[in-house]
Amino acid sequence: MKSGLNMTLLLCFSLLGGCKEEEYVYPSVLTELTDIRSDSSGKLSEIVSDNGSTYTINERSGLEGFVPDSTYRTLSIFEPDSDKHATLYSCQFVLSMKPEHPDYFKHGIKTDPLDIERIWHSGKYINMVLSIQGKDKPHGFHFVEESTENNFLELTLYHDQNNDYKAFSKDVYISDPLWQYEDIISRGGKIKININTFKEGKTSREFEF
Repeated sequence: MKSGLNMTLLLCFSLLGGCKEEEYVYPSVLTELTDIRSDSSGKLSEIVSDNGSTYTINERSGLEGFVPDSTYRTLSIFEPDSDKHATLYSCQFVLSMKPEHPDYFKHGIKTDPLDIERIWHSGKYINMVLSIQGKDKPHGFHFVEESTENNFLELTLYHDQNNDYKAFSKDVYISDPLWQYEDIISRGGKIKININTFKEGKTSREFEF
């Protein structure tokens, strides 16, 4: 899964082609944060939901051109079939960065404020919808691994405002992958995420591993 300190907020693509939104009626679909896998040719091939369900993506145009044998974290709109296949209508790439130790951040750890719209634990991820204030500059996001001792994982959300002018608010989806801690933190362990906010100041949220 690709990640980076200065990744653009959201990378988007649509599989709906030239359909006019006001004329198109979606069938019964799911809108979820999922993992999407590409096959050896770079074609999107599978949707994996956070509850473990896996769907083979039905053939259609626009699925090609991705990094072979990769996994992407996405906000997906799809319609499952009865035979574990699914039609993927659209997906939006979501930032998902493996936490790094503090010494990884050579220019210091930045925690510019933002606000928490929603945060929840699902599958092997802590998912967040964050409200940032900005205008036209890319913001930097990451996770800082503070501690993994005594069956307790403590993380801090890195946020670099990049001197962006606070003109308006916009939402950002971020998923923190937890799979790398499965051999360190056992079931029932605790996860704490520290976040600097406008409304609450320096605050935290805790979850069970």
